[in-house]
Amino acid sequence: MMELMASETRERIVQTSAELFRRQGFAGTGVKQIVAQASAPFGSIYHFFPGGKEQLGEEVIRWSGAIYGQLIDAFYPSGADPVSSTRDFFAGAAETLRETDFADACPIATVALEVSSTSEPMRQACAEVFDGWIEDLAGRLAAAGLAPARSRELAISMLASIEGAFVLARAQRSTEPLEVAGASATALVREAVNAERPRVGGGPDHLGGGSPRAQRR
Repeated sequence: MMELMASETRERIVQTSAELFRRQGFAGTGVKQIVAQASAPFGSIYHFFPGGKEQLGEEVIRWSGAIYGQLIDAFYPSGADPVSSTRDFFAGAAETLRETDFADACPIATVALEVSSTSEPMRQACAEVFDGWIEDLAGRLAAAGLAPARSRELAISMLASIEGAFVLARAQRSTEPLEVAGASATALVREAVNAERPRVGGGPDHLGGGSPRAQRR
């Protein structure tokens, strides 16, 4: 029973920290605020994370990275049209920002911008998460028929675009940056698909949407 309670306390601390880091940043979140919102004893931070806030930050980065990485699975399921998936991926990000009043963006980027020059362990954790996302997304694009090298290039471009768009969108309190970035990313994926997949009978490639109208989206 005690082990279960300790595990639940640790999980609450990580989840609460992830929420606060995403909204306030790493530096803007204090240990006292974390334990208060997690309903945990103050000493529990150092019990579970002897390295203090920095070690907690590493754990939160990897935990959040795994959670947010599941979005790639959700938007790029096996057999899905990569063009539509890319369009929906960016549209979903824009909708999340609107629904949360521009508070919930990528938790990894928020922390990475703060700590990459001051904490090597946390920088490394951020790098590992981004590398994992790139690998997963590139794998999904390659499974859809794109060349592995081109899939990796597109994955890097798409993640760089969405992370940059998050920064602009939150500052401007507008989803326009995500909409523009999404349109550009979708066009790049469509172009890559059309280049890789042979056209049937000289007609439009079915992965680009099929009809001339879908091609113009």
